[in-house]
Amino acid sequence: MHTVMRQTAGRNLADMESALARLFDAILIALGAALASIVCQHDPAQSVLEVALVAFDMAFAILLLPWLGVYESWRGRSKWRLSVRVVLGWVVVQACGLAMTFLLHRAASVSRLWCVSWTLFTAVALVASRLLVHAALGRMRLAGKNLRMVAVVGSGAHRDQVLANIAGSPGAGFRAVATFDPLVREDGSPRAASVSGLKSFGVLNEFADWVRREQIEEIWLALPMSEERTVARLLDEFNGDLVNVRFIPDMRSLAMFDRNVVDLMGAPAINLMASPMTPYALVQKAIFDRVFAAVVLLALSPLLAAIAAAVKLSSKGPVLFTQRRKGADGRVFRIYKFRTMRAHVETPGVVQQATRGDPRITRVGAFLRRTSLDELPQFLNVLRGEMSVVGPRPHATEHDDQYRTIVDGYIHRYRIKPGITGWAQVNGLRGETDRIEKMQKRVEYDLYYLRNWSFSFDMRIVLSTVANGLLHRNAY
Repeated sequence: MHTVMRQTAGRNLADMESALARLFDAILIALGAALASIVCQHDPAQSVLEVALVAFDMAFAILLLPWLGVYESWRGRSKWRLSVRVVLGWVVVQACGLAMTFLLHRAASVSRLWCVSWTLFTAVALVASRLLVHAALGRMRLAGKNLRMVAVVGSGAHRDQVLANIAGSPGAGFRAVATFDPLVREDGSPRAASVSGLKSFGVLNEFADWVRREQIEEIWLALPMSEERTVARLLDEFNGDLVNVRFIPDMRSLAMFDRNVVDLMGAPAINLMASPMTPYALVQKAIFDRVFAAVVLLALSPLLAAIAAAVKLSSKGPVLFTQRRKGADGRVFRIYKFRTMRAHVETPGVVQQATRGDPRITRVGAFLRRTSLDELPQFLNVLRGEMSVVGPRPHATEHDDQYRTIVDGYIHRYRIKPGITGWAQVNGLRGETDRIEKMQKRVEYDLYYLRNWSFSFDMRIVLSTVANGLLHRNAY
């Protein structure tokens, strides 16, 4: 009875915190409008419509932001994703407020400079407030406060990895206190080795009684997918308790990518072999690609024109060289490069890679290859939606046919759009792949990128490409 009352009180406290967070966000929206008025030397009080717009946005925020999950517990989850959701939610709220001014035919009465400033100031304030709160919570948790006790169910390497993840992220606010090995029989057979510093159980009834007595809040099931009966037993045992039971399946031997659990016709489905990118991530990546490519092409247009003239004067032939490459999901497209070789006859179905001192390469072409300037026209492919700024480098289709059967995981590089630069390239894996081992290593880096993709990872690769320069000894 005491446990139920404690858990109910905890839920009431969480509801109160959520209500206070919504109210605080509404206040930040009003303060953002006031700050924009001061900076722009604009008095919104002179316009009843602008005062009403601020009030409408405060109300919209209270109603709409909860739908994006920004008031849920983000303990142990990505704060970058939380920030993106908050900004997206605020943009939607602002769009709803402005839509009302259009419906009232009073949009012209709203100061555009004030409105844009208000939007930016409020977005910064909403994100900063959450980062400050989570930073403060992180310090509290490092000091041993605001922790959630976790009992981990499982055995072997996967359970040990889950325990290591908890120990390695103290700021997330979880602490492992016990383990239960469901594979230990209750007939006296040998037990698995216990984990140092944690209470260990081998009998379900003893484990369940201890969880209730100690009021443990989290039970994590670090079990293989094949342990369906064990999962059902545990769910049945704790069916009447307000304890969070989370399933962290061991899928290392099954899944190519470990990031996607999707809703498929109302049922949760785990993608064992499918694109690791969520639809939201794909939209985010596509927007960045198009904007970045447009900026680069405009900024470097004088350089592109100079290179085109140099290529045309260096030897007979077209300025651009095109070749068939595979894009996302294996769709074939034409990749653009500045021509670096003299015109020559190619054998159908055979691609002869450039080698050091290759006589086909012109002097201008040699310089373009060493500096990777021959790749700049690929920003046109990015603008067309055929490539991405960051991703696995595309290979000739003939090489795809050759390596897909002999290099493990090769074909999964094409789960996303190929890129101008990539994780393999910034780690020095460029140039001729004259040995299978070279291609295997490149593919390993590409698959690592797919498994660990994030927008910040993309920015890291872009910055590394710029910081390290375009020169590389393997480019010829």
